[in-house]
Amino acid sequence: MATRKGEDIRAISINTNPSDEVHQRRYYRSLRSTVMFSLLLGVLYALAPSVWGEVSHRATLTSNGTGTPYSMNVTDCPGYILGSLQESDINLTAQLTLAGPACNAFGLDISDLTIEVTYQSQSTFSLHVKIYDTANQQFTIPESVIERPAVPTTSYMGSSDLVFNYDAMPFAFWITRRSDPDAMPLFDTRTSSLPPTPIPPFNASDSSTAFDGFPLVFEDQYLQVASALPYGTNIYGLGEVIASSGFRRDIGTDGGVGTIQTHWARDVADPIDQNMYGSHPIYVEHRYNATTGKASASGVLLLSSAGSDIFLQTPPNSEVSLIEYRMIGGILDFYFFSGPTDAEVIAQYGSVIGYPMWQPAWGFGFHLCRWGYHNISDDIENVAQMRAAGIPLEVQWNDIDLYHAYRDFTTDPVSFPGDELRTFIRELAANNQHYIPIVDVGIAVTVNSTDVYDPFTRGVEEDVWIKNPDGSLYLGQVWPGYTVYPDWFSENILSVWTEGLRNWTEMGVEFSGIWLDMNEPSSFCSDSCGTGANYSALAPLSVAGTVVSGYPECYNDTIWGPSGNMTINGTSTNSCTGSSATTAVVERRGIGAGGEQGVNLNSPPYAIHNAIGSLNRNTLATNATHFGGYAELDVHNMFGFMEEKTTHLAIQSIIPGKRPFLISRSTFPSAGKWTGHWLGDNFSKWQYLYLNIQGVLQFQIYQIPMVGADTCGFNGNTDEELCNRWMQLSAFVPFYRNHNTYAALPQEPYRWASVANASRIAIAARYALLPYWYTLFANSSMAGLPPVRALFYEFPDEPELFSVDRQWLVGSDILVTPVLTPGVTTVEGIFPGRGNVTWRDWYTHAAINATSGGNTTLDAPISHINVHIRDNSALLLHQEPGYTIYETREGPYALLVSLNAAGTAFGTAYVDDGISFPPGPSRNLTFQAAEGTLTIESKGEYAILQKLETITVLGVQKPAQVKFQGSSAEEWTYKEATEELVVSNVSVDLNGQFTLAWK
Repeated sequence: MATRKGEDIRAISINTNPSDEVHQRRYYRSLRSTVMFSLLLGVLYALAPSVWGEVSHRATLTSNGTGTPYSMNVTDCPGYILGSLQESDINLTAQLTLAGPACNAFGLDISDLTIEVTYQSQSTFSLHVKIYDTANQQFTIPESVIERPAVPTTSYMGSSDLVFNYDAMPFAFWITRRSDPDAMPLFDTRTSSLPPTPIPPFNASDSSTAFDGFPLVFEDQYLQVASALPYGTNIYGLGEVIASSGFRRDIGTDGGVGTIQTHWARDVADPIDQNMYGSHPIYVEHRYNATTGKASASGVLLLSSAGSDIFLQTPPNSEVSLIEYRMIGGILDFYFFSGPTDAEVIAQYGSVIGYPMWQPAWGFGFHLCRWGYHNISDDIENVAQMRAAGIPLEVQWNDIDLYHAYRDFTTDPVSFPGDELRTFIRELAANNQHYIPIVDVGIAVTVNSTDVYDPFTRGVEEDVWIKNPDGSLYLGQVWPGYTVYPDWFSENILSVWTEGLRNWTEMGVEFSGIWLDMNEPSSFCSDSCGTGANYSALAPLSVAGTVVSGYPECYNDTIWGPSGNMTINGTSTNSCTGSSATTAVVERRGIGAGGEQGVNLNSPPYAIHNAIGSLNRNTLATNATHFGGYAELDVHNMFGFMEEKTTHLAIQSIIPGKRPFLISRSTFPSAGKWTGHWLGDNFSKWQYLYLNIQGVLQFQIYQIPMVGADTCGFNGNTDEELCNRWMQLSAFVPFYRNHNTYAALPQEPYRWASVANASRIAIAARYALLPYWYTLFANSSMAGLPPVRALFYEFPDEPELFSVDRQWLVGSDILVTPVLTPGVTTVEGIFPGRGNVTWRDWYTHAAINATSGGNTTLDAPISHINVHIRDNSALLLHQEPGYTIYETREGPYALLVSLNAAGTAFGTAYVDDGISFPPGPSRNLTFQAAEGTLTIESKGEYAILQKLETITVLGVQKPAQVKFQGSSAEEWTYKEATEELVVSNVSVDLNGQFTLAWK
């Protein structure tokens, strides 16, 4: 078994007197002079098996001289005692010592721990609590992988709203707000605050869902800590997951059964309530005080790559809810974020793990792909059909059809000859369009002495592939056959990876960005199945003859055939009546897979609820070995993120001076610095049309805002109506790509006339809003603010919004209400503000007569998506959306101002060249309206060449005169029905100041 390594971090010991607690940032508890120490325990590890990949089983453990197995129960775990307290103006350091005989529940108790508490800078508004083994043997994420904030040089203890409190024996800590010290703590590990134990399993078939006790447990293979939460509080995050409860997590109240969120990255077609591609152990709590009618937000990050279960539960008859972390390695590395708004919590999280990458402007265009563009002629025809239909196409993609024998960094010499592909890509570029190919993670091995495949050979020469514990190559299986896997810890991996990508471009694949797939990482076998195998005996996989069955919920192909049309010979193909239409077609797995028959989770000793069973199933074995001695068990969840970082750096080298564009599947904290994300292999079902909204909202929390689903669905066949509605919905999320699986019904938006029409309308709105989208993403890259927001982010004191995930806000000012069910021409939506906000229709500018605090019925004929503008807003728009983002940006601007009841409005815009990396000169515009006057202020060095031609102001009483820069405006009109003032042909230079007045 490979040795696990941690960072070389030395514990700090500074003596201090705890008597100065008055007005300090924490309450000190008296320390006991007597500290109990546990006996040191030894452990024998079994020798590595001859066939690598089978996780080494631990030998019987020796404790107190008697051979005993793990207890598999935390009831008798003694917890820890705090001693040797030392503090400074910057932080607190202390030692934690095991408070009694070791319990060895699921590993060996570690007797000596160190705790460090640091108040981070004002920019992070966070409190860092790090508990680690004093000997530094447990794995800790290296700073070279994720850079963390430096220890501050200025004290923030007195100014932070977060206060660290603790008890010394048994050690426990809790986090409170300085501004509200009497409120329930934000995080509280005291057993007296938690429900009494033992608590029986909440899944009777799974004994691991019991809570035997809530001590702090810190073992080599098992860590546990729990916190009380307010009863039924609002928790968001802890993904990646498609939760049956929606964006708001099930905490075991209001009829819920609670949540087990497992973090172990796996390749799986989008499941419900299971672990999937990514791991993000961060949550936002939106805490509402029913007495005051006010809410505040806070956040908690446990920065760990260990496999884990995170429980959200409310035991029967309990007055509190709880969260419990159960981890199979690593340390406890907590960051607490004070908010107090949800957007601020997300931004504070970003200041710790890194803000999102700068997106190129073209990345906001419409992307098109499918698995099944068989040759370059298919690509050419597809691009031509899109243009003929007048549907903007920004980026053409290729899936693994591109490859020769499914090998990375190749093209098929017959289907995608390099010279022809180069010509095609350059024609795209001449039309201001772009090209993105796929990169799978498994690198094919050469099958015999005559086989030439330079990416594999160079990797062997530079020693960049993951190994078995004996130093031989770890060999899994993916599309090309037996494969090796890049070791992102290798000192040479960046140069080898860059070389592979650069050589690919020289072969003709002159990409603008890269799509990373299968990077959980995925393997079609378990263990190192290629070790000792005959490589030639395993041919690349074939998809020939694949037949895709299944259609959306309300389309019956046995009656209507395979077309997917909404009508055939004038008859509707909707097979659902109004009462029978349903989207609940994928069953919830049920909590407690660990106890289900046939699920084997026996190693490590604590079996996390990995939905597929053994941790090495369809991925790398947990004893696969990385450079530096790291075991896959400890770093598995970071694999995709580390590939994203390496690929991003490689693209910077290959396309210097331009912003990389990446989309990837498996992610981890800090991934947003390097990539965007698509929501994986979803299904062409109405249910998944709805579910992709919670995915987009989740990834705003995770600081990966460039996110979207496979539009119209990936698995199965879509139909006309579903694709129509989905093309509309996706136009209002950040990443907009239509993509489907091999042999499925073609779903390019030109295939159906109604879908083409819906697409043209939605894309025109999207491209008009590009300056707004671009500004939101600039604010994300500079300050971590989420571009897409749940409704309650902006209206935090309205409880009716806390569970809303069928609508969303783009920024603070655009409300989107899509149709999510088949066969309807209306949709229900709530308008936040309880009657105090005026919402206006995007298309007609008419004010909505909305129900206060409840749903309003909106017309939603086919090809129409409801979009509304919030009052008190000012939006810079592109007046003439073009076929491409470049053409759109070359055209004139328009300004849309929506006044509130007081006659005010405010907005900003960030403008630069949209492509330079690092970002070059920029210009910041501020729009402000009050008392019948609109002013524009302009600051920055970037020269905006395009003029502002049209200004529309909504909510204006009919003016007698309109003045532009102090002189009477020549061209203006007024629409009484919408209280709409339109001033045309103003040709405003946005590099200067400007004033428009009406009265």
